[in-house]
Amino acid sequence: MKKIITIFCTFFAFYATAQEVSIIPQPSKITFPEKGEFVLSPSTVIVANKKEQNSINFLNDYLQKFYGFKLKQVTKATSNFINLTTPVFVRKPNNEEAYTLTVNKSSIHIQGSSLNGTFYGVQSLLQLLPTTKNNKLPIPFISIEDAPRFAYRGMHLDVSRHFFPVDYIKKYIDFIALHKMNTFHWHLTDDQGWRIEIKKYPKLTQVGGFRNGTIIGRYPGKGNDGEYYGGYYTQEQIKEVVQYAANRFITVIPEIEMPGHSSAAIAAYPELSCFPNEPTKHNARTAWHGDSTTKQVQQTWGVFEDVYAPTEYTFNFLENVLNEVMQLFPSKYIHVGGDECPKESWKRSAFCQQLIKEKGLKDEHGLQSYFIQRIEKYLNTKGRQIIGWDEILEGGLAPNATVMSWRGEQGGIEAAKQKHNVIMTPGGWCYFDHSQTQKEDSVTIGGFTSLEKVYSYDPVPKELNNENKKYVLGAQANVWTEYIGSISKLEYMIFPRMSALSEVLWTPSEQKNEADFKRRIETQKIRYNMWGVNYFGKK
Repeated sequence: MKKIITIFCTFFAFYATAQEVSIIPQPSKITFPEKGEFVLSPSTVIVANKKEQNSINFLNDYLQKFYGFKLKQVTKATSNFINLTTPVFVRKPNNEEAYTLTVNKSSIHIQGSSLNGTFYGVQSLLQLLPTTKNNKLPIPFISIEDAPRFAYRGMHLDVSRHFFPVDYIKKYIDFIALHKMNTFHWHLTDDQGWRIEIKKYPKLTQVGGFRNGTIIGRYPGKGNDGEYYGGYYTQEQIKEVVQYAANRFITVIPEIEMPGHSSAAIAAYPELSCFPNEPTKHNARTAWHGDSTTKQVQQTWGVFEDVYAPTEYTFNFLENVLNEVMQLFPSKYIHVGGDECPKESWKRSAFCQQLIKEKGLKDEHGLQSYFIQRIEKYLNTKGRQIIGWDEILEGGLAPNATVMSWRGEQGGIEAAKQKHNVIMTPGGWCYFDHSQTQKEDSVTIGGFTSLEKVYSYDPVPKELNNENKKYVLGAQANVWTEYIGSISKLEYMIFPRMSALSEVLWTPSEQKNEADFKRRIETQKIRYNMWGVNYFGKK
């Protein structure tokens, strides 16, 4: 009888420990080899070489910020240490982002298949720490084997509709890192603002970076605030952000919108338009502030008639812009937009109609395909590849393009069947500008995307066969900021849905468990409080 009681108590202790572990995203495999705790304290040391410096810095910065101490780095220790190591492989590992984490009486060992993997092991370690500030942090004896399901795990941020300062962009990147995501899609240009300094074309930011006012409330608005609004990032700031992200193993993909969503650039350089002498058009139902007789940066939201004219002047302009963009962003991909391109100006333009005939194109959709393919060819000569929204399928897909599917999943399905890489970001699951409750008390763009719906998403559509499934690289959440004008609102919109998406992208689908996720998200909310962020459901 005593033996049965002992076994039961031991099992209960292990079960209780397992319940206390709340890691998001859920690791592939967790075991508890024995009962006990390692206590991390200011006397704990880090054993690692310099190649692990990014992981060391992130760990120490986190400990300092939220617990009030840092750990010393040494080359050797026999007890009370954290060991970070990345072996040198003769053969490439199966998953370069995999890691193992082991906690025992004397030490914590984290080993990654690459430096990225080791960094992700550190993120799991941070989530094993207590959620209250102390200088003695008990961590249960545990063994974790882990690797991500998808190679592309992203977050997007639109800074064109509303601008966010560099310091906050860095904080946003930290959120991406803490969730084991690896891509930041930076939407830098649109109708309402051009946010990246281009030295060859200074008016892009001097003129295109600012608007004379913004509509008040939900479109079409209750008026116009009449406030001169804008901002942009200098090239030095861009470099700083890109390096900051790289230190966290995050790739920054810039988006330079074309051929539509180009009003800000056209306001700066009207000759990019099919009709340079025509004033900027806006919906008569929306209030306008300031000059309306010339090309202007848009003050409201939506799709606008002005688009780039497919002239040699425009292509030369875009190639020069992209040259400077490529100098700033080492990413393999450059996002060229390609979405919501109205065709009215092209239909009215004698030049465009003649070009359609000369090139043997079917119609304006074919002209859009010609436009995107020409940009792709140029970027390919520079060793880069393009990503475009799913509208780039219209008129024929550029040969090497990756499709970002936002209008549902169909664009991604079609692209995968054509053997093109796909990133899934369908509005119904991945648009974090949608409302989180049916009774939202703040203005949003609409829609309803709950935490549960985000968690339910599977980026691999059932319509794809096993051969085509491999073209789905992963997914990302999009954060469009028409109605997100403050940091507090931004955080309210992304949390806790970002945590749900991180698990969708990392954890094997068969291991996802909504009930257990909801248990862990309550602990995650305590971490949000530690981080000092706002979130939906905050009490």
